[in-house]
Amino acid sequence: MGELLEAGMVICFGISWPASIYKSYKSRTAKGKSLLFLILIIIGYIFGILSKIINNNITYVLFFYVLNSFMVLADIALYFKNKKLDISKKAPSGIVEKNSEDT
Repeated sequence: MGELLEAGMVICFGISWPASIYKSYKSRTAKGKSLLFLILIIIGYIFGILSKIINNNITYVLFFYVLNSFMVLADIALYFKNKKLDISKKAPSGIVEKNSEDT
């Protein structure tokens, strides 16, 4: 029963990642994303994977840990891609636009 409950937890978490990846891809911005949050999530999944391996409890649940990890890694990759896009959208520093009131 514990294995089934764990699988339910990991699957429920995993359902949200495709939506997050899609939003990151379509928005083309890193605003609203927390890199720290994503890193903590991936660390949690790594701990889950290591727990399964160390305890020699390799079951179908391990597949979902690995799948979710890859989805979080994809979201992290999109974060960095979008962060670069955010930086390139900003005006170069040091350039001041001339106001019509200044003349």
